[in-house]
Amino acid sequence: MSVTWALPFDKKIKPKIGENNVIDEKTYSEIHEKTVKNYKEFWEEVASQLEWFRHWDKVLDESSPPFYKWFVGGEINASYLTLDRHYNSWRRNKVAIIWEGEPVDEKGNPKEVKQLTYSDLYREVNRVSYMLKEKLGLRKGDTITIYLPMIPELPIFMLAAARLGIVFTVVFSGFSSDALATRMNDAEAKVLITADGGWRRGKVIDLKGIADKALEKTPSIKKVIVVRRIGNGVRMNEGRDIYYDEIMSDIPHNAYVEPERLKSEDPLYILYTSGTTGKPKGIVHDIGGYMTLLHGTMKWVFDVRDEDVYWCTADIGWVTGHSYIVFGPLMEGVTGIIYEGAVDYPQPDRWASIIERYKVSILYTSPTAIRSFMKYGEEWVKKHDMTSVRLMHSVGEPINPEAFEWFYNQVGRNEIPFGSTWWMTETGGIMISNLPGYLMIPMKPGSNGMPIPGLEADVLDDNGNPAKLEERGYLVLKNPWPGMPLTIYKDPERYVKVYWSKFPGIFYAGDYAVKDRDGYFWILGRADEVIKVSGHRLGTYELESALIEHPSVAEAAVVGVSDPIKGEVPVAFVILKQGYNADDNLVKEIINTVREKVGPIATIDKLYFVSKLPKTRSGKIMRRVVRAVTMNSEVGDITTLEDEASVDEIRKAIQEFKAELSKQ
Repeated sequence: MSVTWALPFDKKIKPKIGENNVIDEKTYSEIHEKTVKNYKEFWEEVASQLEWFRHWDKVLDESSPPFYKWFVGGEINASYLTLDRHYNSWRRNKVAIIWEGEPVDEKGNPKEVKQLTYSDLYREVNRVSYMLKEKLGLRKGDTITIYLPMIPELPIFMLAAARLGIVFTVVFSGFSSDALATRMNDAEAKVLITADGGWRRGKVIDLKGIADKALEKTPSIKKVIVVRRIGNGVRMNEGRDIYYDEIMSDIPHNAYVEPERLKSEDPLYILYTSGTTGKPKGIVHDIGGYMTLLHGTMKWVFDVRDEDVYWCTADIGWVTGHSYIVFGPLMEGVTGIIYEGAVDYPQPDRWASIIERYKVSILYTSPTAIRSFMKYGEEWVKKHDMTSVRLMHSVGEPINPEAFEWFYNQVGRNEIPFGSTWWMTETGGIMISNLPGYLMIPMKPGSNGMPIPGLEADVLDDNGNPAKLEERGYLVLKNPWPGMPLTIYKDPERYVKVYWSKFPGIFYAGDYAVKDRDGYFWILGRADEVIKVSGHRLGTYELESALIEHPSVAEAAVVGVSDPIKGEVPVAFVILKQGYNADDNLVKEIINTVREKVGPIATIDKLYFVSKLPKTRSGKIMRRVVRAVTMNSEVGDITTLEDEASVDEIRKAIQEFKAELSKQ
């Protein structure tokens, strides 16, 4: 099916700041092609910029594809790269982490702020490493699970495990007891690190209670370390549970643990992808290749400098937090911000106040967050001075052009680089993005830009041939890259089947994409998030982007529901910007906008106005939940939901619509 795209393929924006680093797309393509042609040599040069205990014997082991191994024979340690080399330099007294807790005082100021220098972080990581090794008897190759809120102890435990070669799996603190148990059992974790609770939108999340339910069915866990975040009383299992401050009380402040000389291809961590169906996939990332990719992308994508204050608004429980809150920024010696709570709590300008308070210069956030800010209006942004921001990127899902332009105007002042990065848990780091720190091409609102150097990406049709320009196809990565998965934990056959079987020898990302005539990539969302209308396949991203084109629409979620004639029809739930009122004329206007932008086949069957949408705490819309409520079917597990009232909101909108119909 040929689609009339509502995407600004020809609109280009050249930032005023850093414009001397902007080149045309043809020149970038020529340079990029050389890095791909000699990708092994290219990545070897990037890896050479890191500190290795032992140089590798072979850049890439291709003997058992797709189980590639990078920098074989090399010895390295991620904790050493992020801490020791800074501790032994002038950066030892530089601030590594600025942590802000969610609670605020009566004036709206944060009640809790902590600053940890690289020296502080080095000391605490060594002490925790000592505890894990000497008190718990953990050794290289053992596995632990970390289930913590966004507090400093979370990266500390990750870095301590990395120091010893202990494989860790972080479980997002919004997950349920069943989700936690599934991941602990699959990883065969020996130790769980959790907390007595965490703050979220002014409420205490009972992490220890959730963990206790999970521990009823996790026989591998022998010890549970509990961090006192809230200070409330929790049930402690004698002999198994111990408070973090108690087990650390007699460990000297100058404790030192030699970082293990680990193989480049040794596992660093397991991170489980959380799809709506099927058993979560435990993606295993190595050390040498992963850290090489992060080093390159921190330089190329974020253009990090020693004077920067960097803020990634993601949660460490997701891969974005692993790569671009913990390991990437700390390896580069950056001052990074970790914020505990929701970016719009207790007021919609919490995020803007953080930027102003700490003079954030690099901002990495999500399109969902941006659309939420749009909903609240410009006045919240204008209350704060955000002129410190010199570079921005988005992550997590496709950004629609209007959200791009709004944020570029409101925060970017129509002058700074602003990119939309594409990558996933499986890739380990950013794959497609504008590159302000390398060679930047003009920005196209909504586009992800071009692939990073050393990586060949493409868009293929159903037959595995390159899709026609500006027609939708499947996004693929055509050559191995550092940071790629070692495997799916304990399930190598699934790794081959899911990622390497659709197009043999080529990594299938599972996303729809379009490549335009300038070579820019436009990622359109998951290929399984498709509505089939009269045999035509429409992506939810296409429809949602068209909805947001209407000036009244702040956010939108589209799902497909069964229809006896067309098979499926699209149903939309829309949040209006402040100042707009819902009425029949507005409904017609919005629906017509979609028809004009996408085509008559994309006619919205029903449109409902709501004030909130079901989202995870990481900001992603839970379309599964939206569809279940719309179809009046079982909603299923909603423990990761940010606000359960959003489900009632959708249900109420549908009921009111039906009641109105019955009167007619």
